[in-house]
Amino acid sequence: MEKLTPEERKQLAQSAARARWDKTDAMIRATHSGTLTIGNVEIPCFVLEDGTRVISGRGMTTAIGMKGRGQGAARIVAHKTIIPFLSEELRVAIETPLKFLGSGSRKSNPAAGYEATVLHGLAEAILTARDAGALKSREEHRYGKACEILVRALAKVGIIALVDEATGYQEVRDRKALQEILDRYIGKELAKWVKTFPEDFYEQIFRLRGWEYQHGSTKRPMLMAKLTADLVYSRLAPGVLEELRRMTPKDDKGRRKAKLFQGLTMDIGHPALKDLIAGLTFLAKTHRESEWGTFYDAVNRAAPQYGKTMMLPFAIEPKEDEVLPA
Repeated sequence: MEKLTPEERKQLAQSAARARWDKTDAMIRATHSGTLTIGNVEIPCFVLEDGTRVISGRGMTTAIGMKGRGQGAARIVAHKTIIPFLSEELRVAIETPLKFLGSGSRKSNPAAGYEATVLHGLAEAILTARDAGALKSREEHRYGKACEILVRALAKVGIIALVDEATGYQEVRDRKALQEILDRYIGKELAKWVKTFPEDFYEQIFRLRGWEYQHGSTKRPMLMAKLTADLVYSRLAPGVLEELRRMTPKDDKGRRKAKLFQGLTMDIGHPALKDLIAGLTFLAKTHRESEWGTFYDAVNRAAPQYGKTMMLPFAIEPKEDEVLPA
């Protein structure tokens, strides 16, 4: 191999990869099929006669965060940012899908997919691209987030499966057990990335404060953190703001290691937070640019802060010789 030229090594790698991946002539059958659910992505998967685990191409691209039409291998290998980080074998594997006979396919129109490990390899390549600073656009950043969630979750479930196999526990565990574990870990990872505060909320607050708002920018004035704690977290439920601050302490630079909303529960905390943000956004839209004060008063009336005494609008008693205006 050392005596071969780079071009000869490349051709040899292509030949070896195609010999491994291209099974068109063999046309083996799928003996088992099912659906792997990762977050909100459903990936059709199969086990072939020779034991090869296969996943669908559309499910693979969706799992890494690709949206829109034209999902498939062609879209991956044509992506200029991703290509440099794909090994030759991985690229050929993506270019040459496995052909097999599914339950409803024929030799003239076989099913196609990829060995399951290709998804993991692709996710690792995209993370390498992110670490190298190659992911620039918002769409590419979404690929990086999706792949980090995917790799972490698969690693956690993988070690559990290995322990089960080593101990023989896989013979007695429920067939849905690993999927349930995967769902649980995926939920935790997704909570780190879910966009809880919509742009519309920030745009309205900026408008009422008289600040310039730039769509797509994540830069916020330092005062925004205090306003968010005041308008949102202090009005969510008794003691929530204090507990979230305790769970996410600041570092030496005064920055929190995680967002406050990441400490909320997915079944109760997040829905309540979204409802409150939606109400605040709607209320903000009913006020003009110069009406921050009246907006804040309206918020205090509609959703007073927990642990603080609300100023009550007591009626003024008129004097005996004074008549209040109608």
